[in-house]
Parts: sequence; C-alpha cells; structure tokens
Amino acid sequence: VSFPATPRWNIDRPYLTGQFVYEVSRLLILKDMLNRLLFSCRRNNDGDRAIGLFAPSVQELLVIDDLLFAMVGIEGKSIRITREKSRDKALTFQVDPSMDLSIQELTKRVLPLCENYMVVSQFNESRLQFKYGLVNHAFAAALRAILQDYHAMVAQLEHQFRLARLSLQGLWFFCQPMMGAMQALAVVVRKAFVKSLSGAAVLNLLQGQAAAIAGDNAARTLLQKLTQAASAPYFGILERWIHEGVIDDPYGEFFIDENKALQKESLSHDFNATYWQQRYSLKNDVPGFLASAAENILTTGKYLDAIRECGQNVRIPFSEDAKLTNSGSKRHYLDKINVAYNFASAELLSLIVRKFDLMGRLRSVKHYFLLDQGDFLVHFMDIAKEELAKRPVALSLEKLQSLLELALRTSVAASDPYHEDLTCSLERSSLMVQLRSFMKNGILKIDSPLESNSEPGSMTGLETFTLDYKTRWPLSLVISRKALTKYQLIFRHLFHCKHVERQLSGTWQAHQATRGLDFVGHSISRSYVLCQQMLHFMQSFEHYMTFEVSIVLEPNWHVMDTKLQSAKSIDEVIQLHDFFLDKCLKECILLWPHILKSVEKLKSLCLQYAIAIQWLIPSLYTLESPAETKKTKRCRGQRLRMNSNVRTSRQMENDFRKEMKELLSLLSSSSQTEPYLAHLAQGLQGQH
Repeated sequence: VSFPATPRWNIDRPYLTGQFVYEVSRLLILKDMLNRLLFSCRRNNDGDRAIGLFAPSVQELLVIDDLLFAMVGIEGKSIRITREKSRDKALTFQVDPSMDLSIQELTKRVLPLCENYMVVSQFNESRLQFKYGLVNHAFAAALRAILQDYHAMVAQLEHQFRLARLSLQGLWFFCQPMMGAMQALAVVVRKAFVKSLSGAAVLNLLQGQAAAIAGDNAARTLLQKLTQAASAPYFGILERWIHEGVIDDPYGEFFIDENKALQKESLSHDFNATYWQQRYSLKNDVPGFLASAAENILTTGKYLDAIRECGQNVRIPFSEDAKLTNSGSKRHYLDKINVAYNFASAELLSLIVRKFDLMGRLRSVKHYFLLDQGDFLVHFMDIAKEELAKRPVALSLEKLQSLLELALRTSVAASDPYHEDLTCSLERSSLMVQLRSFMKNGILKIDSPLESNSEPGSMTGLETFTLDYKTRWPLSLVISRKALTKYQLIFRHLFHCKHVERQLSGTWQAHQATRGLDFVGHSISRSYVLCQQMLHFMQSFEHYMTFEVSIVLEPNWHVMDTKLQSAKSIDEVIQLHDFFLDKCLKECILLWPHILKSVEKLKSLCLQYAIAIQWLIPSLYTLESPAETKKTKRCRGQRLRMNSNVRTSRQMENDFRKEMKELLSLLSSSSQTEPYLAHLAQGLQGQH
C-alpha cells in the first residue's frame, strides 16, 4: 500500500484531496470513534484495568489507538485531556503513568502535535463568526483547508493501523514532517486568540512569525501562504479605496479611519477646520507589507473622495492583471498603488485648476487683500470716510457693503469676474489684540508677547474694518478660512497704513495753504518738516510691502505662482500657498512683535500729529476783515503762533525721532538673520 511520507500542505484549493476523500476521511474517523466507544465499554467491563497491566506489545496497540484519536482531539483511556490553570487555560494531554517507559517516551513525542492541533482547531471554529472580521474569516478558511488535509492523513494512518501495518515508531516517523508546521500554526493562533487580534494585526502577526522562522523552510512557506490567503479580503478593501475612494469596511479592519463628523463646509467658516487632515487618517495598525505606501494609499483615496464630492464620477481604469494581490514581490502591488496615486492626484489638481479656475481666484484675492490694484480702495475710503469714522457699535455693515460694491463697479476691479464674492467684515478687536489671541492659541508662531496700544473704547471702523471672500468647495481646500484669516491680517495692516498715509497727505496739503500767510518764528516750518518726515516714513513702509519693486508681497507672489505651475498635487498647492502667506506675514513684520510695536507707536504719533494740525491750520483763515493791513496780519499771525501749542509740536517731533531711532536699531539688530529687514531700514533712512 502506498503511504505518503509527508502531508500535502496546499491551501490553494479548498478541498485538498477532493470532496470524496474528505467525506471518506470523516466517515473513517466517525467509524473509529464508534469502535473506540465499544472498545472502551469492553475495557470498562473488564474491570477498568490500567494499561501497565498489559504486555508491552498490547500496550503499543492500545497507545497507537489512543494516539490516533488524540490526533483529532479525542481523549482515550491512557491519554487524558487536562486544562491548565493558566490565563489562557491551555489544553494538554497526560499519559497513564503505568505505561511502559519506552512506549511512554515515544507517546510524549507525538503529543505536542495533538495539543497544537486542538489549539488550531478551536481557533478555527471560533473565528468563523461574523464579528471577527473578514481577515479572520479568510484566515480560518485557510486553516480549515489545512486541517482537512490533516484529517485525511490521520484517516490514512488509521487505515494502515487497521491493516496491522503501523507501529508506534512508524507513527512517530510519519508525524515528524508536520510537527514544525503545526507548532508554527499553534504559536500564531495562540497569540491571535489571547490578544483578540483582527484585521491588520493578524496580517502583521503572520508576516512577523514567517520572518522569524529561519530554519524551517516548510513552516515559513506555509505561513507565507496563509498571509496571502488572509490578506485577500484586505486587498479587496484596498482596491476599492484606491480605485473609487470608497471605504467598504464593514468590520473596521482597514488601516484608514473615516471621521464622518467632519464636513467639507467647515473649511469655509472654521479657522481650526481639520476636514482635509482628519476626515481620513491612518490608524496605528498598518500591515507591514503596506507600511511604505500607507501615505500614498491614504492620499489616493482622499483625492478620489474629493473629486466625488465635487459631483464628478471618477474611477481609475485598471485591467484584470492589475488586480491587487499579496502574491510575489511587493513591487507587484506597490507599482499599481503608485499608478493610482498619480492618476488621482492629476485628476483632482486638473479639476480645481481648470474647471474651478484656482489661479484666477488666487489673483482675485491678491487684488483686494494685498492691494496690487488699490484704486478701488482709494475710492472706497473716500466715499466711506464718514461711516468708517464711527464707533464699531454704530457702524452699518449693510451700508459699508453697498459702498464697497459701488467702489468695485467704478474701478478697475469691475473687470474681475469674481468681484461679487468680495464682502465687508468687522472685527471685534484691534489688529494687535487679534495677533495676541492667535499667539496664545498657538495659531501663529510669535516668540514674544504682543501689547495693544488701542483701547476698545477708542477704536473706530478704521481699526476694525476688513474684507472677506466667499469660497466654496473645492476651492476652500486652498482658500480656506485659515488662509483667508491670514490674508485679512495683512489687509488690516495695509489698510491702516493707507489710512495714516492719507491723513498725513491731508496735513501736507493743509501746510501748502499756509504759504500765503506771514508768521513770526519757525513753528510752521518745523511742523512742515515733521510732516515730511512722517509722510516719508509711511510711504517708504508701504513701498517696502506692496509695490512691484518691493521685496515682500510681489516677489513672494511671483515665486509662489512659478512653483504652482509645476505642482503635482493639491497638497503641494496648499503647502505652497500656506508658505507664501506665512512668509508675507513675517516679512510684513506682523510676526515680529517688538518691531510691530514700534511701528504702531510711530503710526499712532503720525495720526495724533495729523489730527492736531488739521484742526489747527484752518483757524488761521478766520480773518476779521478783507481790508486788513499787512501789519495787522503780521500781528494776528504772532497771536496765532502763541496759541498753537508749540510745546506739543516739539514733543511730538522728539517722540517721533526717538521711536524712529529705536525702530532702526531693532531692524539693524535683526537684519543679520533676516536680510529683508536691512532693506526696510535702508528705505526708512532714505538710502536706495
């Protein structure tokens, strides 16, 4: 009779020896169980004699019979099952101590196989339940195929025993080839059972155990095949994710987590929105064979989901040979993942840039918030002058909005197809307070604290006015509320500088009208010089930030614009845009608290001076009579000079020069690490 020396460990087919052989094996095992039951009854009727009372030749036959049953998890007369009192309550076999020592020694060599079989069999039965997930289902199915082959082998050994062709030594010989494989399986299922593993954790366990077995090639190959079988449903989930952007994961086994509470609408109104970063995220358990591509896998499905949220149906084209399987080398499926990533990235970027005109939107935002076409702002400040001078509580947002729309329609901005998305907004606090709030919340990286010089009660619309912009999905990925807030910080800074410059320009015009009057002393001349110095300061500071020859807004915009042309993904676009805004904030000295504080003090002095002079000079024209003589005008000028508070004017001049000197000192000390500050210092000093 031909008898196989080793079992056929092949899990590629569900029934390894065929359905017929499997059913025959089960019938033989059932028959032997009945025979064993009858044999036990006869032995019990024989007075329940210990096995040691029989001759060694008889003991061998009885032990072989018991071992064949033990190999399928059934205890016998001389081989009993006991449960250990350990945490995992493992099952062990105990032999009758009266057994012949030589037979007992051979028996104990076979018993580990029986114990390991029971562990694997019990795990296999338990993991067939739905609650354990698809990976455990596939793993249990693969184990069941192995156990079917094992049962067939036991049936063949039983057949040889009934033909009196199997000795205990022969049984040990035929069991040896499967000892290592069954031991490896038992180690895996014990760990999986104790830790209640599922999903990626099971795959990592199988992969790690296969890598740890260096000397047993058969056991390592078996575990590798088990890994392939168990990962089949996992690759099915992965395939749908990277081809459609859908997570079909009923048991929560996939290594990507979906937070359905986060909605895309939050990007437009929530500064701290985390939709794009946390709507989909990686879990801690990532299969080892996918770890190197985990980020690309996450991003691929996220891009496809974003395209679907835009109302576009997209599916990555693939052929049958492109089906993802964990067979062969990693390159087989990693290359397909990279192809899917490149396709999804290009599709989403093309959709946002072309259909939704991302660059046109960014240029529109730049026109208004960075004042590269500031004629609309000049017109708006002219027609909204009275309204902006009111306290915040008295301001009418609807009136400001109508005035802004009028300014847009009568300026170059009317040619912008997106100018209707520009709106007005009023902040509750000053720019300095807003920056300090962001610093406390860790939103902006500012090394030292900020102080505000503006009291809430003294603020007007000029300090609280800002612009806003309507953005919708998917443009809100790039022009998010967070990005718009940074634009608003820059705009408020520029807007207030423009307001101070306009006030100083009005003061300069008022000075020009005093040339026809005859004054005694030099107070008007000194005031004129101070006005020129203040106006030079404000114009140089604005020139540094905004105009094309500057080194801040325009050059940074051109750098970003150039890099965006070669961007490969929407994440790269978001990163470039954020970097542009952060750099502009820093180079506009909004992230330099000491320098910003000094600039704010200078602006405050400029406003105080402009208001005082614009109130004082008109009083010079209140002449008593057109027929006044030259001598009368001269005397009147002397009296007016005496009442013009020369002391205050000189104090302002001294304070301005002091603050200017301090500002230049701060710029000089920081210019070693930040060259753009040296450029600003040179501009303020009049050195070109």
